[in-house]
Amino acid sequence: MLTQRMPSSGRLYLPNQWQWRFVVSLLLVLLGSFCLASRPALAQSLKPEAVPSTVRSIQPYLNRVSRNITEFRLDNGLKFIVLENHQAPIISFVTYADVGGVDEPEGQTGVAHFLEHLAFKGTPKIGTEDYAAERPLLDQLDQLFDQIQAAKASGKTDRIKPLAQEFQALKAKAATYVRQNQFGQIVEQAGGVGLNAATSMDATRYFYSFPANKLELWMSLESERFLEPVFREFFEEKDVILEERRLRLENDPINRMLEELRAVAFQVHPYRRSLIGYQADIENLTRANVQDFFDTYYVPANLTIAIVGDVNPQTVKRMAQAYFGRYPAAPKPPLLDKVEPEQTEPRELSLTMSTQPWYFEAYHAPAMADRDYVIYELMGDLLSSGRTSRLYRTLVEQQQIALAARGAVGYPANKYPNLMLFYALSAPGHDLDTIAKALQQELERLKTEPVTANELERVKNQARASLLRSLDSTMGMASLLVDYEVKTGSWRNLFTEIDRIAAVTPADIQRVARQTFRPENRTVGRLLSESSPLNRLNHQ
Repeated sequence: MLTQRMPSSGRLYLPNQWQWRFVVSLLLVLLGSFCLASRPALAQSLKPEAVPSTVRSIQPYLNRVSRNITEFRLDNGLKFIVLENHQAPIISFVTYADVGGVDEPEGQTGVAHFLEHLAFKGTPKIGTEDYAAERPLLDQLDQLFDQIQAAKASGKTDRIKPLAQEFQALKAKAATYVRQNQFGQIVEQAGGVGLNAATSMDATRYFYSFPANKLELWMSLESERFLEPVFREFFEEKDVILEERRLRLENDPINRMLEELRAVAFQVHPYRRSLIGYQADIENLTRANVQDFFDTYYVPANLTIAIVGDVNPQTVKRMAQAYFGRYPAAPKPPLLDKVEPEQTEPRELSLTMSTQPWYFEAYHAPAMADRDYVIYELMGDLLSSGRTSRLYRTLVEQQQIALAARGAVGYPANKYPNLMLFYALSAPGHDLDTIAKALQQELERLKTEPVTANELERVKNQARASLLRSLDSTMGMASLLVDYEVKTGSWRNLFTEIDRIAAVTPADIQRVARQTFRPENRTVGRLLSESSPLNRLNHQ
């Protein structure tokens, strides 16, 4: 359920609409995602007449929607954002934990993703046949794992085999008490859809939708799983995640390159680390590590919940106090104190694998809350949104040196300063230096030539349309509300996004291009084909 996708131009909505600045592209298909869930969350579409059909009617529509939003905070610090919308008898829920890969302790990469998996394993009441009998077995497994690790560290190899055999036997015994996927079965039997979660470098989200008459069931289930989680099947899930890493990263050239590119582009900030986790870290993680991480970051003051649909806000508040008010208050985790220094010289790396040649170019860019962020998004759209974009026309259609060429801001996430990343798949017979030169020419054009009014208006219209599509579902709206609340300081900033888009001028594009596309701010990655002597010779 871990999500870390290559950005592409336009907007991508997960689940069906939560991170509203990327769109599914050819590269996304080639990358595959780190998503483990069987299906994406299903968002209930609103009635067609709910969505404005003209630019003039967009802001009045947004104003009407925002007036139907209620927010409140429980005494323990947990915040709720509730949007009342009675157009369909469904409610969508997003529980947003303000914690992701950037918050992991050194040596424990992957723990945020690991915890997200374990959050579906249940509680003392859900997911078990007999927790009183199961619990001591889980404790014994932890102790045996520690003994095995100690034997390996001390070189006592004769102790490892008998301990491992005892461990496997105990794990099999503990499994007899597990009721597989009981949490999901309860949700599905009650009419719930889209039960899923996603971990990013910035946050962890849990989401699904219920019929409108199941509000209290959601309150009960969701509050229980974060009040008394039981991290059962810990070692089974560790094997799943290790296999996921092998298949989707170590054996995937694109993802391998991206992991190494981040480690070069970022020298200090934890955006440089692996989201799924490094193999040694995952292998050494313990249940105690996960519990400590949970106790630190899954405190009420670090959680935000959005509820959108056929609800009464007063009923939501009353139930929230009854169910989530049980959480004990705790201090909010400390803010991340690692700041990436300004890059002062160009960086590059090459990786040779069994793949087609790809070219990557990344520039440091500001966080989502920065006033210029919308300019970066529109600049990305100008360069690579659709067949009329500059990179497609130049590199793919006219020069025919690339089969695909795209890019966008917000990689690998956007709560903190991040990367504007460009990438292109070379066409047969063309090397990556040719692509690099063509890309540089397009970036220089943005710096030296003001974009035309018609071209800028085209991408503004695309941005407005993408925003509206994300608002046209209960899940899309819930996801955006929490994203803007946490990353920009208020959900209200979502409803002024149209104004920020409209305010961007050709001079803004030119200014941001000049301050960003500088050689000393650039990191280049070349993914070379083992079967291409031309590419190998050019970059040895």
